[in-house]
Amino acid sequence: MKRLVLVAACLLVLAGCKHKQPETPAKAGVDYTQVVVPAFCADSAYRYTADQLAFGNRIPGTKAWEQCAAYLTAKMGRWCDTVIVQDFKTTLWDGSQVPGRNIIASMRPDAQRRVLLAAHWDSRRWADHDPDDANHKAPVPGANDGASGVAALMEMARAMSAMPPSVGVDFLFFDVEDQGVPEWSEAYDEHSWCKGAQYWAQNRHVPYYTAVYGVLFDMVGCPEPRFTKEQVSRYYAPGLTDKLWAAAAALGYGGIFVNQATDPILDDHLYVNQMAGIPMVDIVQNSPETSFFRHWHTTTDDLESVNRESLRIVAEVTMKTLYGDYPHMP
Repeated sequence: MKRLVLVAACLLVLAGCKHKQPETPAKAGVDYTQVVVPAFCADSAYRYTADQLAFGNRIPGTKAWEQCAAYLTAKMGRWCDTVIVQDFKTTLWDGSQVPGRNIIASMRPDAQRRVLLAAHWDSRRWADHDPDDANHKAPVPGANDGASGVAALMEMARAMSAMPPSVGVDFLFFDVEDQGVPEWSEAYDEHSWCKGAQYWAQNRHVPYYTAVYGVLFDMVGCPEPRFTKEQVSRYYAPGLTDKLWAAAAALGYGGIFVNQATDPILDDHLYVNQMAGIPMVDIVQNSPETSFFRHWHTTTDDLESVNRESLRIVAEVTMKTLYGDYPHMP
């Protein structure tokens, strides 16, 4: 049901869209099996997932949230040239105000041509999709839904720091993505999600910032990974969508990056596309029998929901695509 609500909200937003930014044409004839990329360590990515969960629930304004933000900032500072912490305040669906903290780590910050890689780092306050009604106001651990995407990008940053591509790269960890209207509430607000992305898109960390394209990771660690071409990605970034899925097929992951057009998802990429004008694709879990994945917005979205190999595959496909466009220049 919640997935249907998100789809309906996203369709309403898309219905009002008349313009989209043109994409940079894709390179023709890239043999992705031959593209050289840095070595991604799946064990490290899994450890970064566990590290985030060890702080506790990353609910905006809590001690665990503060500690995790400091951890992410310090780690990314080891591998990137600059780290900018963007603090903001935002109002939730129930009228309460919470602090938010977007974290932006950049490689080659002076390069004019840039690529944006993103994930959200907060965890949901309410397990409103839990099969046990008694847990609906309990917090979600957020292992796959949040921590997995951040962890994959952290390990990519570590690997890429030793072999950067010939383009500037920005790693953006959005906050207050997952605090939207819970199912048990009678309220409705399609813009109650993705608050950090909305804020960043209207208040970018660098004046007039833009990127050639962007990739969003969301729920990328599922033990049974399955990613489809969702409608927002196809509408705003059709060339990049096709390119990522072509790279996956060339690498033997066609059964994971499924060549199937599916419904729109209300996620951070919608606001990056609409408000910032940056073509961005969402790599997001799509389990056909349930909402996103079985443990989505439940108290059981713990480390059992994350698989090392899934993290590696998503990172490999993304890096092969990125380095296929912008190879490392020794």
